[in-house]
Amino acid sequence: MILLACFDRFALTSTRAIMRKFTKPKAALKIISGATLFGLLISIHLPILETVKNNRCSTFGTYGIFFGIYMICVFGLILPILTILFAFLILKNLKEVRGRVHPVAGSNNAFQNVLTRRDINLIKLVLAEVVIGILFTTIAPLDILYAALTISFSIIVQGSHFRGGTITWRPLNNTPSGSTVAVQVRERFSWNRATYYCDDTTIAAQGIIGSGYLVQGVSGSYAPWTNMNTAIACTDYSVALTVSSGEHFETQTFPLNIAFSIGFVSSAWFANLAVGGNGGWSVICRINTALRPDGYINSSPIAVTLPIIYKQITIQQVHVIQMSDFDGTDTLRCRWSTSSSNLNNYDECSGVCMGIPLYINLIQTNCTLVFSLAVAGQYAAAALQIEDYYSSSSTTPMSSVPLQFLFYGYAAPTGSCTTPPAIIGNRPNRACIGTPIGSNVTEYIIIQVYCPGHAITDLVSSAPTGMKKSAIINSSPNVYEIILSWVPISTQYGPQSFCAGAVDTIALQSNQWCITFLVGFESPDIIRPSLVQGSASPIGTVFQNQSLFSIQTTKSVNRPTLNNTYIYFTDATANNTLVQKFDCGWDPNVIYTGFTTIVRFPVAPWIPGHFYYVTFDSGVASGTEFCGPESAPIYDPTYWVFNIWDPAVSSTTTTTTTPPTTHTVTSLHTTTTSINTACTTSGIVATTTTAVTTTTTVTTTIATTAAPTTAAPTTASASTATAVPVMYPEDFINACKQPITVVTVAIMSTMAAIQSLVMYAAFTKFSNMFNPLKKKALQRHAQRMRNINRR
Repeated sequence: MILLACFDRFALTSTRAIMRKFTKPKAALKIISGATLFGLLISIHLPILETVKNNRCSTFGTYGIFFGIYMICVFGLILPILTILFAFLILKNLKEVRGRVHPVAGSNNAFQNVLTRRDINLIKLVLAEVVIGILFTTIAPLDILYAALTISFSIIVQGSHFRGGTITWRPLNNTPSGSTVAVQVRERFSWNRATYYCDDTTIAAQGIIGSGYLVQGVSGSYAPWTNMNTAIACTDYSVALTVSSGEHFETQTFPLNIAFSIGFVSSAWFANLAVGGNGGWSVICRINTALRPDGYINSSPIAVTLPIIYKQITIQQVHVIQMSDFDGTDTLRCRWSTSSSNLNNYDECSGVCMGIPLYINLIQTNCTLVFSLAVAGQYAAAALQIEDYYSSSSTTPMSSVPLQFLFYGYAAPTGSCTTPPAIIGNRPNRACIGTPIGSNVTEYIIIQVYCPGHAITDLVSSAPTGMKKSAIINSSPNVYEIILSWVPISTQYGPQSFCAGAVDTIALQSNQWCITFLVGFESPDIIRPSLVQGSASPIGTVFQNQSLFSIQTTKSVNRPTLNNTYIYFTDATANNTLVQKFDCGWDPNVIYTGFTTIVRFPVAPWIPGHFYYVTFDSGVASGTEFCGPESAPIYDPTYWVFNIWDPAVSSTTTTTTTPPTTHTVTSLHTTTTSINTACTTSGIVATTTTAVTTTTTVTTTIATTAAPTTAAPTTASASTATAVPVMYPEDFINACKQPITVVTVAIMSTMAAIQSLVMYAAFTKFSNMFNPLKKKALQRHAQRMRNINRR
């Protein structure tokens, strides 16, 4: 408008008749209409490309920079320059007019006086328009360009160093009380170590790393959510992989029966990605405080993995992600994060959706990725959502948590030995360990190197806050160990996972090895046998046809969740020969009933006169809580010993002995014992008692065929709640996108017409006010009226 006003003044003061024609109302109307249409056309990109991000409607990314430059060029350069140019041209025209007008001597030249007054007013008007216009039209474009450039600079110096992360949550008390619930939210992120440096000193001091951005509410009823800073305490670092990781816990209080999604949304990933290089990231978590069908408050699943995992290119790879849930009966599934049509009603992965190009399969029930990598030296981002369902038949998840991490592809090594190292113990992969709060935890990571001349140079890990790792110790040839020490605190109650991967001298990485510490719970212990009121049966001298063995634990136990968890029977007399082993994960001959574990031999394999001992892998006895805290391994050959009676040595008289057909197992605890129906394949009858000491009698005449045992369903009274349709802010935004666009176009069209009319009326008025011919006509009319009045 200022530019058109300056042009109108320039045309009006011009000495050329052609230019003065532009001040006529018809010409002015055409100019105003054309300028309005031109302004709409060059700004048509704004309603198309402007978007809502982080609850802010603006321009972002590359378009944000373009828009800032566009605003600077149009409103900061072109319009001010043209306005100043027309201002100088107006002054030039005024000088020319004054130079050409010479009043006749002795005459009263009114035109000269009017022109002089008009000159002063016009100069003031033009200078005011130019100065105020430049001030107010250049500040906004500068601000827009500054914001776009600073956001892009933060992407370069901060965002490009993102290496993935996760967000999980759990109620401090899952039993509802009142109308609110305190929820602990955990965030864990990984960054480029070159930017966010971390070492042992940083970890010991719980030094802060991270971006300083915020985890914000993105959809649903997130009004009670308080933004959470993404600055985290460093817990891990890797020199070889150039990565620093850390975590942060925060407790917030929410009303019951609400659901909303929170997210760490920013940009950008670094450039060297197979999919989504330099693109944004979006780590989204769903919090749901509605009561579960069992009346409790839900806890989210937990998934853990290393931030960067090395895999050889051009061959099929398999990677298993450890999932767990504090609600032990929930069904867990993992899926690819998606940009739309998901539980979170938000973009869950931004630029790295389906970030593994040669993806083959994702097994949702155990979160197993089958894939290949194509390019050596390139990263591929995996963006997954872990969701929990109340039962296997449920179709709607109760919550959803993100897990984002990286695979790095390397070419096949060319050396004589290319076998990667392996973590072989002390605990099996995916073990669950009960850990009382305040206890001193010590665990050992044992690493085997298979290539001569290779050594372990680094350990990539993901550890809970406060855990210390020793230096890498070369304990024996080709065997290395790292000692973990930790004292868990009360705020770490529940599952705390640890993952590790060993890196050797040629940058070969072992497969991921993970264990879960169940803080606040104890693992069951296998009670050492004794001769008097012993916990194991039998001990001492037994008959050759002995086929049932049992041992007790300090708490009720279940079958382990992991296969390859064995009980071993070894012949000490025959040079420690393994007689038989039972896989407790699936073998029906291993039966768990309350505090007692029973092992049945279909055929007794004993040799008269030989001595035998029993040993146990880690996790033979698993607790009933969460992931099932596991018993410690027992490999002591003197722990449980028995020998077989040899009649040739005991007596020279041939006798016939009928061995007992029953075996008594004494339970030291008051309990109600019932067998797991999934394990009752042997026909052993479970007993229930409330006595202080119970005796379970098992007969050797076991039925060879047993009818399948079916557990009767438990039916609870169900309440039907009327579904109340709720429209969340994100739903409102999605529903209103098209109507808002239509209304915006209509309003802009209406305002353009109104603006054209107003500008036309204003310029017509100004033209009449300052037109010299109009002034002279008015003066002549006034003089005629005075002359008429005198008559």
